[in-house]
Amino acid sequence: MKRNVFQNLIAWKNKPSDKRKPLILEGARQTGKTWLARELGRTEFDEYVEINFEDNEQFRSLFEMDFDIERILMALRSVTGKKIRQGKTLIFFDEIQYARRGLLSLKYFGDKAPEYHVIAAGSLLGVVDHKDDSFPVGKVEFERIYPLSYEEFLMALGKDGLVQMLHSMDWDLINSFSSQYIELLRQYYYVGGMPEAVRTFVEEKDYVAVRKVQLGLLESYQKDFSKHPPQEIVKRMILLWNTIPSQLAKENKKFVYTAVRPSARARDFETSIQWLCDAGVAYKVTRVRAGELPLTGFEDADAFKMYVLDVGLHGAMTGLDAKSLISGNEFFKQYKGALTEQFVLQQLVLFDEIKIHYWTPDEGIAEVDFVVQLNGSIVPIEVKAEVNLKAKSLAQFIKRYNTPNVIRTSLEKYFKGEKITNVPLFAIHLLPNMLK
Repeated sequence: MKRNVFQNLIAWKNKPSDKRKPLILEGARQTGKTWLARELGRTEFDEYVEINFEDNEQFRSLFEMDFDIERILMALRSVTGKKIRQGKTLIFFDEIQYARRGLLSLKYFGDKAPEYHVIAAGSLLGVVDHKDDSFPVGKVEFERIYPLSYEEFLMALGKDGLVQMLHSMDWDLINSFSSQYIELLRQYYYVGGMPEAVRTFVEEKDYVAVRKVQLGLLESYQKDFSKHPPQEIVKRMILLWNTIPSQLAKENKKFVYTAVRPSARARDFETSIQWLCDAGVAYKVTRVRAGELPLTGFEDADAFKMYVLDVGLHGAMTGLDAKSLISGNEFFKQYKGALTEQFVLQQLVLFDEIKIHYWTPDEGIAEVDFVVQLNGSIVPIEVKAEVNLKAKSLAQFIKRYNTPNVIRTSLEKYFKGEKITNVPLFAIHLLPNMLK
């Protein structure tokens, strides 16, 4: 399975030792962190050593005595039976949150033994437990791991040629293959990008089997909710998590606390929202009052929308029926276009340089689904799951802020109008390249 982020891991591996720090792979459970570390060890190193602290009780106390790196390396050699050599061996600490002071140990690997390549990973639900007292601030590097993008989904299906065509941005050619891209997009909406779900689909071509995987993943997340956060917020986290898809399907997609529980207040759920976002299983997109630089200066912290991490899991949470896949383009309008908005958000978060918000004016007469800050300019993005491409909200935004780059994304083919550029949904991940 090809992952675009793998090139970033190779670049990290090839840094000189004085420029390289231990690497933490961040992200929700089951997004492929362990697979990526193993693949890097298999293809780029002579030797690979993996310690899973969740499964290996013997090693959980490895760092309690001290941070003598030679002692730690000796222990790793004796237990694994493998040579650990500078520049030749990848050391991978999986589920590092289960080792007391495990995260702090990374500081000493970086300071005292930078010649060794060390990667750590763990569900963020566990990692956040350590941030207050033992997190090695400034001593580690990070790489966020997401579910597979639409582009990576195409590669998993062996459609590398279609990916290359997209990157050519030869829109006449791309437009001629539009129906094929849309059919594959329909599949991606259902399957999503969780690696196990994608692997199951590739191997079995069975939507029932895919849905079984997705429901299993959702169950494992809820178990995680009960394992790591303070117990007093667990019930609130589960309630909140389960309402995200239904809230996104409302006409007014703004998150409403009373939809989680009658008489609920912001202060009751703020911590739960933060935990879900820190764990990488949910995204929070905050409203801005104005489409001006910098967007953060116009944030309304009290108004926001919530998304889950993966469009396939979103569909599983709402009970999306595989039979609806045969309904043609009507499929994309499911749940008032909530799936389509979820999809677009999922492709945009892949880019660290994009800061994502949404816009409504104070008088509430319009709404632009996403407003991003990119390359020093403001870019409004309107998401259309329907054939009707009227852009009243975009027109309002253009009138107020006169932004040069205005994007509508829909099932329609690419075309550049006088004020608005229509980017096909299946190409929205190309936006950073398009606006360079």
